[in-house]
Order: sequence, then structure tokens, then C-alpha cells
Amino acid sequence: MQVLARFGVRLVILTAFAAFGAIGFGRSLVALLWMSTLLSAVIGGVRREPLLAPQLNHWDEMAAYGALCALFSALNQHL
Repeated sequence: MQVLARFGVRLVILTAFAAFGAIGFGRSLVALLWMSTLLSAVIGGVRREPLLAPQLNHWDEMAAYGALCALFSALNQHL
């Protein structure tokens, strides 16, 4: 539950920052999601969390940010 709450709060913050980005909302959001993907991977590695743990951890959060990054990147190319 903590991971889902953390993910939701970070996503709201990223969306708010992307709204004020000078390069446009879509490109800013993709860049911020990419940085969040890398940050989650680093935190998961530093904390030595298991990759396929039964509970959610930073690796799962990394996968979600990566999926959203790929989705918005694809949408930006088509719009």
C-alpha cells in the first residue's frame, strides 16, 4: 500500500512539474518519467531489494514509470 501511495503522489508531482515545462507538457512528462525510472532503479539497487519479491518495491515502481514513459513517448510521436 505504501508503494502505491508513493507512486501516486510522485505521479501527481511529476504531472504538476511537467505542466510548467518550457519544452511542452508531453516532452517534459516523458523526461521526468525517464528520470523517475532511473531513480527508482538506483534506490532499488542501493537498498538491495529483491527483483521479483512477492510485495511491491522500487523495482515494480521502476517498471510502472518505464511503462508510462514508453506510453507517453509513443503518444507524443503520433500527436
